[in-house]
Amino acid sequence: MQHYTWFPSDHAAVVSQFERLPSSHPALAQTQRLRTVAYNIRHAVGMDKKLSVMRTAKRLHDLQPDVVGLAEVDVHCNRSGNVNQAAVLGNALKMHSAFGKFMDYDGGQYGMAVLSKYPIIDVHTLELPPGGEPRIALMAEVLLPSDERILVVNVHFDWLRNDEIRFQQATKLRDYLRQVSMPVVLLGDFNDQPGSRTLRLFEELLEADKPESERFTWSATEPKVEIDFIFAAPRERWSARGTRVVDESVVSDHRPVLTELTLKP
Repeated sequence: MQHYTWFPSDHAAVVSQFERLPSSHPALAQTQRLRTVAYNIRHAVGMDKKLSVMRTAKRLHDLQPDVVGLAEVDVHCNRSGNVNQAAVLGNALKMHSAFGKFMDYDGGQYGMAVLSKYPIIDVHTLELPPGGEPRIALMAEVLLPSDERILVVNVHFDWLRNDEIRFQQATKLRDYLRQVSMPVVLLGDFNDQPGSRTLRLFEELLEADKPESERFTWSATEPKVEIDFIFAAPRERWSARGTRVVDESVVSDHRPVLTELTLKP
């Protein structure tokens, strides 16, 4: 399975048509607090049917993230204007970016991305059992200011109503993560709900719990299900606070999830 990594200096010609947004990141103190966002962006097509990767960038910029996991990202697809959305978003937000391909699609590639304020020093993918579409877990190793490394793992599990493939995908990932020695942030579109056997596989991880009154993430206009999540492992090394589903009903068909993770010494 191929993987692709881009940093903010790359693909300048691709993104020169877009205005860079001003940086909003103050320097972090030595305690490692990470504003973390999980967002299925639907290749930057909003509920109003408008395609605008810069509108997606503006919404993310408003959240001031340190780490972002994005689902449904296009690279050079005809339907989204033949741009590298991972690189465009990384450049606009002045963040490092990594892209992982699910499949070739519409003249380009379709998959997912990780954005990070801090350097991405390694990228790899874990191929998951295929379902309605091919699937991977995208893994970006991030170097924090403390010189500690964390593994940011972005997922977008199978969407079919029957959960068998989704459960197989989650099981393979859970087994892989149990072998990882560094701290892990796991986030993305799990396409399943709390209490499902898919989500129960990750009970040993710390979940960034959302308030009961605002936990639904899909659909953006009439949110009725909770399928987007942020986890961290090992549980004893992390805490989460301020978790919320962002009130955004236009930019995508999902609402973003935001939390502040703290990595303990």
